[in-house]
Amino acid sequence: MSEITQDMSPAVTFGLLAAWALHDAEEVVFGPRWIRNSVPELRERFSGVPERFWKALEGVDQREFTVAVGAMAVVVTAASVRGHRTGGRSAFFQGAVDGFGLHGLVHLAQAAAVRGYTPGSVTSPLIVIPYAVWARGRLRRTGRLRPTDARGAVSGLAVAGAATVLSHFVARRLVRR
Repeated sequence: MSEITQDMSPAVTFGLLAAWALHDAEEVVFGPRWIRNSVPELRERFSGVPERFWKALEGVDQREFTVAVGAMAVVVTAASVRGHRTGGRSAFFQGAVDGFGLHGLVHLAQAAAVRGYTPGSVTSPLIVIPYAVWARGRLRRTGRLRPTDARGAVSGLAVAGAATVLSHFVARRLVRR
């Protein structure tokens, strides 16, 4: 084992991939069906949202959603491997941990906004957020946690959002061929 990774548990670095896989399993199982059943009510409740958003959301079927999750798996796996190879020091890995944790908060905000269940809202407080807090704590204790600020948090969330959009774009292209 290299000197860099010797004192950083793989549970920290590959924990990102494991936590993400459990979280996205919830989304794969419940996401497309929830969208199908909930969009009519949400469209009424949130009438100010542009119609093109609702049309795009309704266009996501189970196959496309699953392929998008597979595309995102590539990104999360790369972040976990990079984190492992650098003993957790990688900015890419730490940004992925931060973005993942913050996206868990977004799931909770979505559930609050719709006043009920949204796909991802069960595993967010049970897996996503606790993993991110734990991993950051482990990185902090070993002196490897990069400083973060509001700009970094917004950036991490933006990168997570962009990766999600890109994953769905790739999935739509692959599925619609």
